[in-house]
Amino acid sequence: MADPWLTIIGLGEDGLAALMPASHRAITKSVAVFGGPRHLAYVDVGRKAHPWPVPFDPTSVLAFRGQPTVVLASGDPFWFGAGGSLMAHLSPGEWVSHPAPSTFQLAANRLGWRLEETLCLGLHAAPFARLRPVLGRGVRAICTVRDGAAVGDLASWLTANGHPNARLTILERLGGPHERIRQVTGHPPPDIAAPVALAIEGRDPGLPQASGLPDDLFQHDGQLTKRPVRALTLSALAPRPGETLWDIGAGSGSIGIEWLLAGGARVEALEADPTRAARARGNVESFGLAHRHRLHEARAPEGLEGLPAPDAVFIGGGASHDLLSRLWDLIPPGTRLVMNAVTLETEALVLDWSSRHGGSLLKIELSEPAALGAKRGWKSALPILQWSTTR
Repeated sequence: MADPWLTIIGLGEDGLAALMPASHRAITKSVAVFGGPRHLAYVDVGRKAHPWPVPFDPTSVLAFRGQPTVVLASGDPFWFGAGGSLMAHLSPGEWVSHPAPSTFQLAANRLGWRLEETLCLGLHAAPFARLRPVLGRGVRAICTVRDGAAVGDLASWLTANGHPNARLTILERLGGPHERIRQVTGHPPPDIAAPVALAIEGRDPGLPQASGLPDDLFQHDGQLTKRPVRALTLSALAPRPGETLWDIGAGSGSIGIEWLLAGGARVEALEADPTRAARARGNVESFGLAHRHRLHEARAPEGLEGLPAPDAVFIGGGASHDLLSRLWDLIPPGTRLVMNAVTLETEALVLDWSSRHGGSLLKIELSEPAALGAKRGWKSALPILQWSTTR
């Protein structure tokens, strides 16, 4: 970083007064200064000022490559800020960053919360559903939001999604002369100034953290891997951080959703039925996981071509000898494969392939009580043969 052309400067509500001398020099020397309207209002750079395009696009910054350029960002540019977005286009020697305290740091210091024990979410450009997998009783979260109206929208979302008793604190324009902090009950007031964050203390139960979520959390048409079988399937798939799952015959999307909730990184799902595909997408979005789950309306094996290599594969429907043969050629050694067979024909396929390629077989037979005249008896579900192996 001997002579970087780009300087990324974190700017707070206290404006230029809090900037380091190096930041002031970079602004003075620059030929272009990029920022939001609020940031540019703090600096008097005349024609050098370039408001960010909406939607955000770094192309205009990159057009000044090699010339002294400044990007103004809120607080810490690398905490839900412009810095991270720019990095995909820059080499290490091209830039230097001068951060200011982030909204999350300022909020935690005002509230007396341990930042390392607090969730920090950028909901100014992400769906509120990102909270659903992580918010629960005793959980604290600081969320940046778009504007004052979004505070009310988020409060309504919390009430509608199982957290009506959450304790809310509105934090406006932190770090400057117009800072204001208010605890609210009921609907937030209308006079909320941006930039704003909402601090949330969960008081209601969140989602269970074990695999095998209740079936009624998913919209489905009956094409759903039921809760006990789903738990056994996730145990066999064994999701790990950084790993990708191919979910073939996704149905409601429940296996892919629980893969992500259990720590897997990404899902590439195939579902040929348009109605089921739309329903699966809706389930994924309701759990706030759409940024990590991609669903393709296609059949296997044709729809598998060109997908990122998987670490695990689940076959939930459409199994055939042709599919297994193509899969065996496509997936790299070490890939885990799990398949659930219900029909006699699919069971025969599993027995044939397991005899040739090894792995583990598990027969799953479940019964639930059902009315039997005036009394109750056990009603058996269709047995499932589960095959799990490693390529």
